[in-house]
Amino acid sequence: MQTTQFTASTRVTYPAGGTRGRSEVAAVVPVGDRYGVVVAETPFHPLDHTWPDQPADTGTIAGRPVGDCVTGAVEHGTDTVHLGGDIPVRRGTPGWHWLVVHVTDAPLEGEVELEVDPGVRRSLSAGHTACHLSALALNAALSGRWRKEAPADALGNPDFDQAAITASRIVPGGSRDVYRLGKSLRRKGFTADGLAEELPEIAARAGELLKEWVAADAPVWIDSPGPELTARRTWHCGLPGGEASIPCGGTHLARTSELGAVAVALELSADGSELTMRTTTG
Repeated sequence: MQTTQFTASTRVTYPAGGTRGRSEVAAVVPVGDRYGVVVAETPFHPLDHTWPDQPADTGTIAGRPVGDCVTGAVEHGTDTVHLGGDIPVRRGTPGWHWLVVHVTDAPLEGEVELEVDPGVRRSLSAGHTACHLSALALNAALSGRWRKEAPADALGNPDFDQAAITASRIVPGGSRDVYRLGKSLRRKGFTADGLAEELPEIAARAGELLKEWVAADAPVWIDSPGPELTARRTWHCGLPGGEASIPCGGTHLARTSELGAVAVALELSADGSELTMRTTTG
């Protein structure tokens, strides 16, 4: 099995929408009873172990199915690749190279073709774009529930999403976000009293904003300071009320109109400690 002394992080093309590429195999590492193929440059979006909101791309490498695609890290000057949750350092730690590891059923070498499944990519991109828009719409719909000044989102509304989110999962064509309504959020000034009764109205207000934003055919783009996997990328959307931006390492559609429609459903836990938002598109 091929090993190497790594000298660079994997370059990625998915932030610009890339789904195909050709690159040289840099290494093959064991992943259980399968093989993790590392190339110099890839269009594949791997699962991020630190914030695993968007699932990995599917597709093929050298014509073989990519059964999984994970983040790897290796300390400079060594050849031991740590995968996913076994990575012992923070993402972007100096002196470490960050890799996209394509898990397949055979070792590969030389130059290989990489192809991402475009249908899966598009459905996940739709879910991720809708997730960000729904978070902004929820912030606006809840803006009257803050009794203290709070950090604002890019549109000037109190950023409930960032203050309260505990989990986010992108699914094909949608997302599921969970918010903690605990003492910490209340101390920051958020009022949760009477929230259950107001949920239908809040969802309706968010839905109206989303309808407006989809109809606006607003442009969506990713700002990336470099091609490395760990480059700190930012999602942007030119909404009618101003340009929105959110730090993001995922994939997205190019315009809001491509979503067709976006709907949100809100659910409060029985004890009132958690709010769940489910977003759907199409």
